[in-house]
Amino acid sequence: MTDTLADSRTSSRMFTDGVPLVVEDVTRRPAAERAGILADPGFGRHFTDHMFVARYEVGRGWYDARLTRYAPLQLDPGAAALHYAQSIFEGLKAYAQPDGTVATFRPEANAARFVRSAERLAMPPVPEQAFLAGVDALVDADRDWVPTGPDQTLYLRPYQLAVESFLGVRPAHEYLFLIIASPAGAYFPRGVQPVSVYVSEDYVRAAPGGTGDVKCAGNYAASLLPQQQASALGCDQVVYLDAVEKKYIEELGGMNLFFVLGSGADAELVTPELSGTLLPGITRDSLITLARDMGHRVTERKVTLDEWRSGVTDGVITETFACGTAAVITPLGEAKARTGDFLVGAGVPGTLTMALRESLLDIQHGRVADTHGWLHRIA
Repeated sequence: MTDTLADSRTSSRMFTDGVPLVVEDVTRRPAAERAGILADPGFGRHFTDHMFVARYEVGRGWYDARLTRYAPLQLDPGAAALHYAQSIFEGLKAYAQPDGTVATFRPEANAARFVRSAERLAMPPVPEQAFLAGVDALVDADRDWVPTGPDQTLYLRPYQLAVESFLGVRPAHEYLFLIIASPAGAYFPRGVQPVSVYVSEDYVRAAPGGTGDVKCAGNYAASLLPQQQASALGCDQVVYLDAVEKKYIEELGGMNLFFVLGSGADAELVTPELSGTLLPGITRDSLITLARDMGHRVTERKVTLDEWRSGVTDGVITETFACGTAAVITPLGEAKARTGDFLVGAGVPGTLTMALRESLLDIQHGRVADTHGWLHRIA
C-alpha cells in the first residue's frame, strides 16, 4: 500500500503576502522502499516524494506556490537558463533531533545569500521569509525521509532559473523557484580521511568583479575540467589560486579552506579572507565562531601557496581542512602542484580539525545545547 497526503490542496502556510502555499495530494512511496533507500542513501542519488515550486513573472511577481509531486520539469527549448545560465542555487540540511523532531541549520543565512546571488545575476530575489516557508513546507511534508543514521541528513537544494523562452541577452521575465530534497550519507565514501588535492595553476575559479562570491551554476560548470585533471593525477579535489597573481590560495571547487598554525590550546586558525572572489560559506562562518568559543585565535587573511608549502615543511602549519555544507569538514592530506608536492602533517586527520567537526555535528544533530540559536525547528 502507499500513503497519501490527507490534506488536499489546502494549507495554512503562506509563501509571500497574498500568495498562499498550495499543498497537492501526492502518492508517497511505500515505507519499505523508503527504508531501503535510507539504509544506504549515498549522496544526491535519491529524491523525496515532494518538491516545492513557485513561479515569477515581471509585472505579476511571485505566484502559484505549491508543494507538489517530485517530477521532471517541462522547459521550452528556448528557456533562457539553458542559453545564458541565469541559474542560482543553495545547499542546506535538515537533521533528525534526539527528541524526534527535525531542524534545519541556519536557513536564514542561506535565504540571505540566495538573495545576494539573485541580485548579482539580475534575477528577482525570493523574499527571505518566502524561502524559509518553502523549505519548512518541504521538510515538514517529507520528514519521514530524514535519515537517523550517523552523519546522515536530508540535503535540501533550493534553486532558481530563468524559464522565459527567448534568444536575446537580457534578464529574463519569467522564473521558477524550486526546492528538492535528497537523503544523504557521508559526502566522501571513505569517511573522514584526508583527501588529496591538486593545485590548479592553469585555471582559476573566480576573478575580481566576477561571480565567485555567489552560488551560480556557471561557477561549478567551469570547475569540471580542472576536477578531471585532478582525478587523472589521483587527487580528490582541486585547490584554486587567485586570478590576478596566481599565488594566493582561494578555496576548493565547492569548499572553503582553513589552515591550523601550531597545536594545542595555542593553535591559530587562518582562513583566506573574503575578497569578493570567495564564497562566504555558512559552514566557514560557523567554524570561525566555534573556534573562537574554544579560545583559539582566528585570522582571515591572504595565504600564498609558498606559505602553505613551507609552513607544512617546517611544521608551522600542522593541519589543513576544507569545509562546506555537503562535506562538513574534510581534512587535507597530500597536495600536488607543478612547483612541488607536499604532505600535510602525517597524512592523518588533525586534532583541531576533528574537534571542530565533532563540535559542529553535535550542535546540528542536537547532541549539545545550541547556544548560538542556529537550529531552526520545523513545526
